[in-house]
Amino acid sequence: MEKKQNMKNIKALETKGKICESAYSLFKEKGFDGVSIDSIVEKAGVAKGSFYVHFESKNAVIAAFIAEYVNKVDLDYKAYVESFPDDTKASDILIALAGKTADVITNDIGYDNMRTVYEILIANTEKANALLSYNRELYMTIHSIVSKGVKQGEFRADLSAENIAKHFLFALRGFTYEWCIRHPDFNLKETAIEHIQIILWGIKKQIL
Repeated sequence: MEKKQNMKNIKALETKGKICESAYSLFKEKGFDGVSIDSIVEKAGVAKGSFYVHFESKNAVIAAFIAEYVNKVDLDYKAYVESFPDDTKASDILIALAGKTADVITNDIGYDNMRTVYEILIANTEKANALLSYNRELYMTIHSIVSKGVKQGEFRADLSAENIAKHFLFALRGFTYEWCIRHPDFNLKETAIEHIQIILWGIKKQIL
């Protein structure tokens, strides 16, 4: 009986894996809006009923995809930051990181997909904790940069690195949302860099 149940569980995991793999492949090829549940199950070679055993909706699969993608891209951001020489100013790294995230959002994710992500977040119909969590790698990376700036005397020591890092994330989400509602008449990278420079002006240690 136990062996039979184990086989059933393995089969269920294999089916879910096929669904995810097919969905992710289609999302990358056609974008979120261009993919239907029918096209996912057809590519996966599973019954439509099997889809609903594992996911309540297409948005649930998108949320799972977002979690996987966020983990990957955040590690890419971390590697990008670590590529700078040790003597690089923390402010210069933050400005470069803002430009890098703008490039990823514009060129890799794209307007249509980013708009769908915000729709899911605002509707709160699916959990997208990977994007919202302060445990995500991007937050930790920003936190380490800010801590470096405080330690080196570039940033004010009376503001906590935790709070500053959160405000950088607020800014990233804010101008990305602005890009979504003003597209295509909005330069995301230019605005991102300008916005971060304004924030940096407020947190830099003033020389008297």
